[in-house]
Order: sequence, then C-alpha cells, then structure tokens
Amino acid sequence: MKKLGQRAKSPLEYGRSAWLRLMLLATFVFLYAPIITLVAYSFNDSRRNIVWRGFTLKYYEKAWNNEGLIEAFVNSLTIAFACTLVATVIGTMAAIALWRFPFPFRRAADATFALPIVIPEICMGVAMLAFFSRIGWPTDLIWPFNLGAITIAHISFSFPFVAVVVRARLASFNRELDEAAHDLGASPWQRFQDILLPHLRPALIAGALLAFTLSLDDFVITFFTSGPNTVTFPVKVYSMVRFSVTPEVNAASTLLIVITLVLTSIALWLQNRGNERHPG
Repeated sequence: MKKLGQRAKSPLEYGRSAWLRLMLLATFVFLYAPIITLVAYSFNDSRRNIVWRGFTLKYYEKAWNNEGLIEAFVNSLTIAFACTLVATVIGTMAAIALWRFPFPFRRAADATFALPIVIPEICMGVAMLAFFSRIGWPTDLIWPFNLGAITIAHISFSFPFVAVVVRARLASFNRELDEAAHDLGASPWQRFQDILLPHLRPALIAGALLAFTLSLDDFVITFFTSGPNTVTFPVKVYSMVRFSVTPEVNAASTLLIVITLVLTSIALWLQNRGNERHPG
C-alpha cells in the first residue's frame, strides 16, 4: 500500500533507474574485479596464474623471506614517514598563510600549489631527474641518507594535497573565536595551539595519512629518482612483474593493497571522529 502523497513511478523512470544501477554495477566490476582477482590468485598453489590448483600460503611466506623485498619495503616506509612529517608541516603552513594573510597574486599562488596535483606524474618524475642531475646530487651516501632524493621528490608532490585538505577545513573556521582570544590577550601561539589547532586536527590527520599513502604507493616519480641501491617496494614489485606475474608478486601486491586500505580507513575514521568532536 502506497504512502499518502507518494507518486507512482512511470515506466520511463523505472527504466532510467535500472539503467543507472546497471551502470553503477558495471563501474564497480570494472574497478574492483582486477584487484579481487589479484588477491585471490595470491593464494594459488601454482607458479603460474593461468590455472587454479588449490589454496596455499607459501607465497606469502616466500615473500616474507625475500630479503630484497623486505629491504625495499623498509625503504618505502622510511621515505613515507619522513615525507609525511615534512609534507604535513609545509602543507599546513602554506594553507594557513594563504588563508590568513592577504597578499597580491593570491590566485596565482593557489594555482602554483595545485600544479603538482594536476600535472602528470611522468612530467614530475622527469623534472626531478633533471633537477637532481643538474645539481649533482650524490648517489653513494649511506642509508638512510641515500633516500634523500626520493624523499624530496615525494614531499614536493605530497604537500599540496595536505594544503588542499587543510584549507578545506579552514573554510569552516569561525574567525570570531580567534578575534575574541586576541581581545582577551592571548598570544598568536596560544591562539594557534588552543583554538586553531583543535579545529584543524581532523584535517591534519587526514592530510598526513594521505601523504603517507601517496608516498608509499608512488612508482613513477620514484622510478626516475631512485638509484641502484635505493629500491622501494613499488619499484621492486615492478621488477618482479617484468619476468612473470607469479603468486609471489600477487602476494606482495596484496600486502601493499591491504596497508593502503588500512591507512585510508584510519584516516576516514579519524576525520569523521574529529568532525563530530569539533563540528564546523
């Protein structure tokens, strides 16, 4: 029995709704079917991924015992942590400066910060390669200083993402709170620490985890800025794929997918929790 005031759908509306649902389903299949296949075949008890021969965990154990793979993963984590720390600080400072202080050519500055986001990664990688070659960046440094070139490159394309997230959060900040604290004699640092920072905490967490995920997953820019002794996890997986796509490669890729999903879920959860505690 239809509710009072509810209009019956016409056949055209039913057809349009079914078509939209079909398109949505096809989109999800197109996006996630390859990932599900990769994860499933990481448990395949066969050296090739052509035929399913049974369930096994031995390729995860093999990936865990692969010293080259573990070294590349440690390199990726080291770069990602350093990139996250620096990119979060620079991105936050840039966002606050663009939001708080009026200055000429502000729109040009906004566009400049957006360049690393919109330009193709291949262009960014070639530019970084040319830059480090031009300045003569040393390649024979000890660990972890030999990861400096990759870390700088990752910071360059990560901090604009942090700035975008922080600026979006700043748009909901009530400036009257800051003005009231100023009238009551609070110093700039006290106003930042006690008023602005709690409001920005969800954006800072989300931006930091976004920078961490981008750095951990990056391949193109890393490929151009890494040396023979600075292999990262995505580059190592790519070198393994060049020979053949084995269950060991699928296991390593699955681990990277799981880490990325976990970090993304944590970022979304912390951001939603912060929004509930400090609504805009």
